[in-house]
Amino acid sequence: MKQHLWPLFLEAVKRDVVPALGCTEPISVALAAAIAIDELGMSKQVLPSEIKIDVAVSANLMKNGMGVGIPGTGMVGLPIAAAIGAVTGDRHAGLEVLKNIKGSDVEAAKLMLANEQVTVGVADVANVLYAKVTVYHQQQTVSVTIADSHTKVIAIAKNGEQCLVEPEAKVAGDNGSKVNPFIEAKLQDIYDFAIHTPLADISFIMQAKSLNDALSIEGLSGNYGLKIGATFVKNQQRGLLSGGLLTEVLTRTAGASDARMDGAMMPAMSNSGSGNQGIAATMPVVVSADFLKSSEEQTIRALMLSHLTAIYIKSYQNKLSALCGATTAAMGSAAGITYLLEGEIEQVSAAICSMIGDVSGVICDGAKTACAMKVSSSAGAAVKAALMAIDGIRVTGTEGIVADDVDQTIRNLATLANGAMTQTDVQILEIMMHK
Repeated sequence: MKQHLWPLFLEAVKRDVVPALGCTEPISVALAAAIAIDELGMSKQVLPSEIKIDVAVSANLMKNGMGVGIPGTGMVGLPIAAAIGAVTGDRHAGLEVLKNIKGSDVEAAKLMLANEQVTVGVADVANVLYAKVTVYHQQQTVSVTIADSHTKVIAIAKNGEQCLVEPEAKVAGDNGSKVNPFIEAKLQDIYDFAIHTPLADISFIMQAKSLNDALSIEGLSGNYGLKIGATFVKNQQRGLLSGGLLTEVLTRTAGASDARMDGAMMPAMSNSGSGNQGIAATMPVVVSADFLKSSEEQTIRALMLSHLTAIYIKSYQNKLSALCGATTAAMGSAAGITYLLEGEIEQVSAAICSMIGDVSGVICDGAKTACAMKVSSSAGAAVKAALMAIDGIRVTGTEGIVADDVDQTIRNLATLANGAMTQTDVQILEIMMHK
């Protein structure tokens, strides 16, 4: 076992599995706006009507910010994200920048939009994830640029002069040298860590269960988004659906995504910068553990296996792409569920290969309430792949992009996402911008 990688794995999980309030792409815009206002030295309580905000984002961020609900506002899109971030955002709260929203703040932000004080456009940049927010007030201007990661501020300029330029962020475990734990790692190493590392070191992952399960309960109230989770509940009551593991996974996973995508004022535990990915890596495992009456230790190790596997798979891909991130995160859940069903590394590998053979073509056409459908579909695919795997059934290496080796299969998926699907991304945005 490569135990020298374990501290790096642990640091990667602590970095990439964090609470997030709202869809993380517009939240990065809200965060940049909050920082800009703070740098101007302005009081958010008396935001002047003459303030103006200009937002320039990468095409991928535009795609994921156009149609998603912004927590606490009852509105969708990047303009309200920038306005509410300026009005009430907490620059020190990271992905929970909007946690202190009040009704009066929302009214002030809406007035800014009505007065056309916020403009949003696409920046011609190479960065996949990029947001530059410039705030103008009288003769003062501040620009804040976030890039490559949702909370990574790379530059702050005041009145045209740079006052902060951040160096490239170090990867987890980097103590002066460029160390990426996933370059050397294979799925076997992820599995060994999750199953054998001291339980006390990884018990913090249960916070993912607490946050995302609470979000699921909220979503099942039936008042959010497309009501996917509530629809499953209603149709069980009608007798059109039966209960059982699969239905329960679909119901509770979709419920969490319903609430999250329609702006519920509750944080999700994210994975790799995405709340939906965090939900997809958490809820199928949580539901399966409840259904199987798994012990707390089994649940902890299954959740760690799921989240770290999701991070490992995503580490080969661009931060944002035309490939739906919920599908890759749910591959982590397939691993965790297989472990709960007493599968070992061979079965875990088989489940992931089958998932890649199943849902690898699902596109990301922006963040929106319909994402709950893709999240639930991915969760169902995870259950299906896990059940196949424990019976010794998998998509074989002679089929499609799936290889005999699971790590090669994961790299094949990344080649698709980072290669040909970049043009798919361009086409998706073009369609969305001209509807």
